[in-house]
Amino acid sequence: MLAHLPTPLEPADRLGRAIGLAPGRLWVKRDDLTGLATGGNKARKLELLVADALARGSRVLVTAGGPQSNHARMTAAAAARAGLGCVLAFNADPPPAAEGNQLLDRLLGAVLRFVGPVPMEALNDIVARIGAELDAAGRPAYVVPVGGSSPLGASAYVTAADEIVADLGHDDVLVVTATGSGGTQAGLAARLGHRRVLGVDVGALADPAPVVRGLAADVAALVGLAAPAGEPRLLRDQVGDGYGAPTEGTRRAVRLAARTEGLILDPVYSGKALAGLMSLDPSVLDARAVVFLSTGGVPALFTSRYAGWLAADEDDPTGPPPF
Repeated sequence: MLAHLPTPLEPADRLGRAIGLAPGRLWVKRDDLTGLATGGNKARKLELLVADALARGSRVLVTAGGPQSNHARMTAAAAARAGLGCVLAFNADPPPAAEGNQLLDRLLGAVLRFVGPVPMEALNDIVARIGAELDAAGRPAYVVPVGGSSPLGASAYVTAADEIVADLGHDDVLVVTATGSGGTQAGLAARLGHRRVLGVDVGALADPAPVVRGLAADVAALVGLAAPAGEPRLLRDQVGDGYGAPTEGTRRAVRLAARTEGLILDPVYSGKALAGLMSLDPSVLDARAVVFLSTGGVPALFTSRYAGWLAADEDDPTGPPPF
């Protein structure tokens, strides 16, 4: 077992009040508490993907992501737990020093490859080539798509949706999640329907909508559900200058979550997702319960790119919380 499941569903009334929601409406699904290598939502997908890799006799996991990829870090940890090798590709040039997630990647024993600033959409082809190289060298590789977003990987979020419904005792819910490679939103939508899942685009893909739409249908078929009707709900105004780019809205969101709930969000995914939720008029949150999915990613906060940004323009770090 890689993940500590089910993860808690916690009320967040102080945060809810700060963004205009009545008591009892806002909840946080703590998928940052899955336990594997500081936790994060990818542990759910890796439970299924690593089991498949072992069943196929693979000896190496190969995947890719952005420079501070949580998925890469958790894949390296899953490989270590399973006794497998791990190769990680990043769409960036080599950094002057390893920090944040990349420091943990090296600690976990992964081999890191830097392929330059190519689009995220190109990474799966690069991973496939690395996998073919390993196969040819006699080291059977299991290729994990970016974000673990295959139908099998994304199907883990059908289970997460079941957990949410069971904990709430009803399915009148809107789940708000960061959307990068699209698998988490797709898996949730396969179980709950597109209307009940709002993805906040973080800029990993040029257009995540067709990816989420197709993957949700594939997940539904895999688990024996009808394909969700309608179109994915996506909020696309929080990307800023691109994937991983710091924004003022994200900084406000990260601070607000910390000071109202003691909840630490990351600057690449869940911070932007909460910024998206904060940007909405509460009247458009058309559900009895709003569930914010906390997906993990704390190591990125301790990199030079984000640490100074987070502390900047701080009027009084010891002052009262903003509510």
